[in-house]
Amino acid sequence: MNIVVGVAGGIAAYKACHLIRDFTEGGDSVRVVPTPTALNFVGAATFEALSGQSVSTSVFDAVDRVQHVDIGQRADAIVVAPATADLIARVAGGRADDLLTATILVATCPVVIAPAMHTEMWLNPATQDNVATLRRRGIMVLEPAQGRLTGSDSGPGRLLEPGQIAQLVRTVVAGYPIAHDWAGKKVVISAGGTQENLDPVRYLGNRSSGRQGFALAELAAQRGADVTVVAGNVEQLPTPAGAKIRSIVSAQQLEEVMGEESADADVIIMSAAVSDYRPRSVAGSKLKKGKADAQLERLDLVLNPDVLAGLVAKRERAEINPAAIIVGFAAETGDAEHSALDFAKAKFQRKGCDLLMANAVGQGKVFGQATNEGWLLRKDVEPTVVEKGSKQVVAAQILDAVAQLMGH
Repeated sequence: MNIVVGVAGGIAAYKACHLIRDFTEGGDSVRVVPTPTALNFVGAATFEALSGQSVSTSVFDAVDRVQHVDIGQRADAIVVAPATADLIARVAGGRADDLLTATILVATCPVVIAPAMHTEMWLNPATQDNVATLRRRGIMVLEPAQGRLTGSDSGPGRLLEPGQIAQLVRTVVAGYPIAHDWAGKKVVISAGGTQENLDPVRYLGNRSSGRQGFALAELAAQRGADVTVVAGNVEQLPTPAGAKIRSIVSAQQLEEVMGEESADADVIIMSAAVSDYRPRSVAGSKLKKGKADAQLERLDLVLNPDVLAGLVAKRERAEINPAAIIVGFAAETGDAEHSALDFAKAKFQRKGCDLLMANAVGQGKVFGQATNEGWLLRKDVEPTVVEKGSKQVVAAQILDAVAQLMGH
């Protein structure tokens, strides 16, 4: 892909270097177009060394090649990171007074803007009006992260991590634009694996990394939803912008917290990998070799609650929002007589959810991987094949299917 990385004049400009490296290491051709003020933070030589291409800021550079038009015409995507309040205002006003704004004005490819500014500037009505204008025109303005800003300030307005921005851009280029169409919706997503303690050291668990659940949360938040992630054992993943995280360990804790958070939810997504069984009793101290051999060789297990089926039952009893869309996940392996899809179809009928994402799992498949694939199951519709792709791309397909069920 031909990616244009625009850089505005803010302290977060240094993070653009990591974003450029992410794209170039992925095989993309990158052209960096900074604003003149961006070069106060990162020099042109740095951008040229990372991208392997020359850097210009003025519409009067390379006039013989009509550069201020050519760059935008050739781009497969434009991403501006960071985008300051001033840059957003100038783009909203249709300005073309430097090479970056001219490039955006010419472009017909997807344009993604990643804001970075102090909280007061982000929440200012002028900025919010400009953001709304850009989104109405089809430019994708990402929700910023919350966290430490310049100085001692903290709040919404922090630039998303470069890896998050790169993944979102790749999802957009793959054909899944990020519409800001879920404002006012509450979305609850479980993610990661549960753990059932045997003693203070050992537990029963699984290989789930939480990546798919976090990808769903990332995109739901970018679509404007109020997102809560109920997270079990997950990898060190960046928190989705604006999402609230509630941490749990066991399936019983997951059931309790999901019940609390789902009371008024519009969308409930059970992507967590839940342990089917737990030990009947948990040792108060570490089970020692020799003394505990019998206990460890023959575990006494009891069935865990079926959290997904329980949420469906609560919806039927109107204990949670009766109109909530409930999405389940099925991690399956086939056997000599049945395929993973066969088992997933049976699970879909048994659980009673509205949508089921089914995976064929196993060693080196899905769990802990950057990619996912499988089938989407809906009532009265043949399963839809979800081709292998990044977990963000798969998340986009799941959320689009949810949007169809909501009538969007």
